Amino acid sequence: MLKKLFISILLFIFISINLFAQDKNIPDYSTTPRKDVPVELTWKIDDLYPSYEAWQKDKEDLVTLASQVDTKKIGWTDSPQKMLEMFEFNDAVFLKGDKLFNYASNQSNVDLSNSQYNVMKGELQSIFVNLGSKFTFFKDDILKMNKDKLNEFFKKEPKLEAYRFSIESILLLKDHILPQDQENIMSLTGLMTSTPSQAANFLRDVDIPSPEITLNNGTKVTLNTANYLRYRGTNNASDRTLVMTTFYNNLFNYKNTFAALLDGAMKQQLFSAKARNYKDCLEAKLFSDNIDESIYTTLIKNVHENLEPLQRYMKLKKELLGLDVYKYDDIYASAVQSVSKKYTYDEAVNLVLEAVKPLGDDYVTNLKKGFNNRWVDIYPNKDKQSGAYSSGVYGVHPFVKMNFNGDYESVTTLAHELGHSMHSYYSNSNQNYTNSQYPIFLAEIASTFNENLLTEYMVKNEKDDLFKLYLLDKFLDQARGTIYRQALFAEFELEMHKKVEEGKTLTADYLNKLYLDLTKQYYGDDKGIVRVDDYIQSEWSYIPHFYMNYYVFQYSTGMISSMALSQAVLQGTPGAREKYLGMLKAGGSNYPMELLKNAGVDLNKSEAYTNAFKRFDNLVSQMEEIVAKLKKEGKL
Repeated sequence: MLKKLFISILLFIFISINLFAQDKNIPDYSTTPRKDVPVELTWKIDDLYPSYEAWQKDKEDLVTLASQVDTKKIGWTDSPQKMLEMFEFNDAVFLKGDKLFNYASNQSNVDLSNSQYNVMKGELQSIFVNLGSKFTFFKDDILKMNKDKLNEFFKKEPKLEAYRFSIESILLLKDHILPQDQENIMSLTGLMTSTPSQAANFLRDVDIPSPEITLNNGTKVTLNTANYLRYRGTNNASDRTLVMTTFYNNLFNYKNTFAALLDGAMKQQLFSAKARNYKDCLEAKLFSDNIDESIYTTLIKNVHENLEPLQRYMKLKKELLGLDVYKYDDIYASAVQSVSKKYTYDEAVNLVLEAVKPLGDDYVTNLKKGFNNRWVDIYPNKDKQSGAYSSGVYGVHPFVKMNFNGDYESVTTLAHELGHSMHSYYSNSNQNYTNSQYPIFLAEIASTFNENLLTEYMVKNEKDDLFKLYLLDKFLDQARGTIYRQALFAEFELEMHKKVEEGKTLTADYLNKLYLDLTKQYYGDDKGIVRVDDYIQSEWSYIPHFYMNYYVFQYSTGMISSMALSQAVLQGTPGAREKYLGMLKAGGSNYPMELLKNAGVDLNKSEAYTNAFKRFDNLVSQMEEIVAKLKKEGKL
């Protein structure tokens, strides 16, 4: 970013680089073949299968189990014992499939050039399609039973109680599950439902020619998606503008194709909703989780009522960046760009362990178990997939893919992914397989909860004010992207769904105007806080999540919930820790809103939102206090 800063600021920051940069020996295996990476730095994949031969044997066993379905389903609802047997059989089948897939997928993701793993995933895909078709009887048969008979079964066979929620979830969908022959037809639509999304991805990331730009230092850059992400937060403001405007103006040239693809995706979703007797796409998305549609509009309403903290943060970033005009081009720039600090992996582990201590000894002990027993695949290697994730495997343990490079973002990513892992660990340890799979609506709470704890710990224990400023800026930017940005996306998605549900077609002009107007509103363009130029009207075409049918709002509700829950724990609210851990242990044994209420957050009420936005606002105030202090000391 180009900062119009005083010479004193530049000198201070350049001095700070030397103060913060530390000679840390961060291993570099980025060009090392997977087989040559020291085994102690990789996840213990042997805990899934010790060899390819063991995997093959289990795959053959899965095929054998699949061949038994037609026999086992005969009369399975005639007695409570037969019903229990079927549920346990169902668990055994899909647990085995889960293990098989995780092995092939995890192995593939750390060694993308090894085609064997793709072959293995392909073999599983055909098996899973066959299993899906064989189990179509399941819901239909339960719906044919009356409640009196089911209640009698629960009384006669206590072990069936573990499957009560699964059965009740199916009964909830009674008016939306079609006769089996129609369900078979609906399942065939899966062959084409992903086509608009896939086409948009290919168009955006492969087929559209990438323009070439020249940065201020003379570097020529082919502006593909990867380089856009790399350079949009660069230190030079004119380079940021060049990157952002060039990238989105290039997408603008294909606006009609993107609009047609998005229109097709929305109409597919509408077809599915109407075919299953839902009044609209939003109800179709939320109904199975027993979530009222008001939760969606409540989120948008509360975000609109709390735009001031976001806009205060934007004003502060403008000051720190030394800009006369703060533009949308600048939102990805760090307010404290030149601070650099490296952490070894062991240091990162210790920071995470210290940060989560408010969750108690049991949580810390189990997290240490993960570090000591190689749950984590640590460093990049040749042909390893980028990014990070956590994948919990019932009866084994979570597997965490990292690409640790020593920067602070790697530390926060480790905390984030281990939050997911501990959710899986506690859920798997306390629930049967069916109830262990927590709903997507809750998925981002445990991960961002840990990031909240890490930020609190780091800020509390950091002595250097400039680095403390950097830490706060990093967290607030993440909160901006997770709460406000995703709420903007959610509002955009709601409006375009409504347009299609009115029988109208999504056009590029409509989508461009809708997106531009919302962005200006959120970022305070009319107040002179962030100038939002017209080029950003094309940003909707860059967002793949719009094809995922009301998915993005859960990022926002997840972080709002985690901020409220983590503050309650940090403040020592009686019972807060136990309630939160109870939610982790509950897995998917109840509807997500009920699990969240039990943990202490009711998203139907304004309190959770108020707490989250108050926390955001307080962190902005902390940044302002540090800036004032540094100015008083003559360092800013």
